[in-house]
Amino acid sequence: MNKFKYYFVLLLAGIAIVSCNKGDDDTPVEPLRDYQEQFNTDNANIEEYLTTNYITVTESAGTPEDQDVVIDSITDPTTQPSIMSYLNSETFPKLLAKNVDLDGITYKMYYLILREGTGTSPMNTDGVLAAYKGEYLSRVAKTDKAPTYLKTTFFEEVKFPQTSVDLYTAIVGWGETFPELKTGTSTTQADGTIKYENFGSAVLFIPSGLGYYAGNNSIPSYSPLIFSVKFYDYKRLDHDFDGVFDYQEDINGDRYVRDFRNTTLYPNAPVNPDDTDKDGIPDFLDADDDGDGFTTFYEISKPTGQIGNVGGINYGISAYYPWSPIVDNPATPNTDETEPRGIPRRPTGELTNPAAAESASNPKKYIEADYTDEPRLRIHLDNTYPIKKQ
Repeated sequence: MNKFKYYFVLLLAGIAIVSCNKGDDDTPVEPLRDYQEQFNTDNANIEEYLTTNYITVTESAGTPEDQDVVIDSITDPTTQPSIMSYLNSETFPKLLAKNVDLDGITYKMYYLILREGTGTSPMNTDGVLAAYKGEYLSRVAKTDKAPTYLKTTFFEEVKFPQTSVDLYTAIVGWGETFPELKTGTSTTQADGTIKYENFGSAVLFIPSGLGYYAGNNSIPSYSPLIFSVKFYDYKRLDHDFDGVFDYQEDINGDRYVRDFRNTTLYPNAPVNPDDTDKDGIPDFLDADDDGDGFTTFYEISKPTGQIGNVGGINYGISAYYPWSPIVDNPATPNTDETEPRGIPRRPTGELTNPAAAESASNPKKYIEADYTDEPRLRIHLDNTYPIKKQ
């Protein structure tokens, strides 16, 4: 009897759980809004905001406040030029707009460059060290007493960044604009802090489709974003871990590499200019860039007997060839970073056996120029080498 009651209770509990789960499954899910219609709304709001607001920028070189911005509503058009008035200006501040093809539509994204910077621009897949402040833009509905208006709401700020942000995994709006900025200079102070000067700074006006769209819990869905950013430093990344940095796999040199295989994001994808073997996988994500059956990692590996100092010859401490030779860093006197050879091209020296034809078992020998000549077709991009065994 007791055993029957025990199993009966378990049966009722199971029915209750199934009922609860069924109720959860029946909860209606709001479908995503149409991308084009949402962009039209976002763009109209952003352009209204740019037209009705002005910006004040703090110029205080060497201080954390340098390039801080305040954006406010225009009350005196004679002394408060709109942000839109800087569109395509010949000097900074300069408001620019770029088109971004995504989700089957063409987005327009505005960004205001306050200062370009004096150093190096990152790739759209690099890590960036940046101070930033984020707000989202929303429209307040009109009432009987007040008309509709736009307002911004603060949601995040990082004043003293300690870690870099991977632009490849960040929102699209960041990856599309940071390559247009440059780093500045940095000096380490006596207390260990770093002072940044002459860095690139900007304000990004990002439509929701290039931001979080409907996928972030901390801000309302379909919110355009406004980020003020200060670009301090960058870190080169290697997303396919093949020993070649992403920026070195940017074949056309435009600082942008993309993965067009997602047909939802890119329904009308062009031929990828950064895909050596045209297999659809961009080089920065391809384990075998030239499609010859030998991985890139294998092709840039040094011979076992040519690592470190061997027989009085310094081959460099790395087990892999760098893109180009590397000279020693004088700032690290206890470590010799010298790499005298870069990734080689197909060898151009004498055949191992001059009397026989070149083959996998009778290759040509490398000469020093094969590791250093520029330009050269590096072997991980040359599908004719290594020679395959017959």
